[in-house]
Amino acid sequence: MNRKINQLIFSMMFLTVGISCQNNTENKKVEAVSSEQLASEINKNLPAQVAEKEHPGKAVYTKYCLTCHQADGTGVANMHPPLTPGSWVGNDPQELIAIMMKGLSGKIEVNGEVYKNFMPSHAQLTDEEIADVLTYIRTSFGNNFEPVTADMVKKIRSGR
Repeated sequence: MNRKINQLIFSMMFLTVGISCQNNTENKKVEAVSSEQLASEINKNLPAQVAEKEHPGKAVYTKYCLTCHQADGTGVANMHPPLTPGSWVGNDPQELIAIMMKGLSGKIEVNGEVYKNFMPSHAQLTDEEIADVLTYIRTSFGNNFEPVTADMVKKIRSGR
């Protein structure tokens, strides 16, 4: 995204210089444009949100969870449960942390549907990564639950 912005700024500057040179050859006066005016003009032509800051847990989710639970958190029927409202996402964060740390196997029921696939342990992730991904899940896909902190994960990991 930054590359596109830089290209746009360069293009606007090049266009300004080109117009200035063309007008000078025609003996017309050209008003000087301040950098603030140029920036303002460029910003008018940019999308409303050039780059929304991405949640830090989204990268962890994309790398470790997306394949099974899908980009929209709906899971895969009979294999991987959804992470949408009504699922386990709203449960006690300690339970979710334990699932991330130990994995999960056997039959489970979520929203009246039975799932039989295995979820591996993600204990290799840092406390911060587990907190970030669980917070991302608990605030995405239509969920609106409290965040999970790295301190919460640390307590579960240490057995306190």
